[in-house]
Amino acid sequence: MSGIEKVCQFLDEAQTYYLATVEGDQPRVRPFGTALLYGGRLYIETGKRKDVSKQIGANPKVELCAFHGGKWLRVAGILENDDSRDVKVAMLEKMPSLKAMYSPDDDNMQMLYFKCGKATFSSFTEAPEVIEF
Repeated sequence: MSGIEKVCQFLDEAQTYYLATVEGDQPRVRPFGTALLYGGRLYIETGKRKDVSKQIGANPKVELCAFHGGKWLRVAGILENDDSRDVKVAMLEKMPSLKAMYSPDDDNMQMLYFKCGKATFSSFTEAPEVIEF
């Protein structure tokens, strides 16, 4: 399993992660649950009408954090927008509950991938493991 696959698997198992952005000089953190490995890239999904989308547009540097099984994962990086229909379809197939809110053909569904990312797996019992992608 590659490093990026390990990151996506951890996010899937955790089910919820917390995404941090910046609005002006104020940090903003909210729960997310979307993660998709597609074409060798790690994607997340949101709505273009949401404040989080506007915050990422103004400053694409983000960090997320998830906890599962006594370990936590932090991923820091830069998000890049991808309006490809195929990646939207792949996310909706993976997470069919999103179909109630989004469509690959609407002007709202936004797919973002980590253009560059640094993932750190940590726990109280093991040395940190760093994966860059």
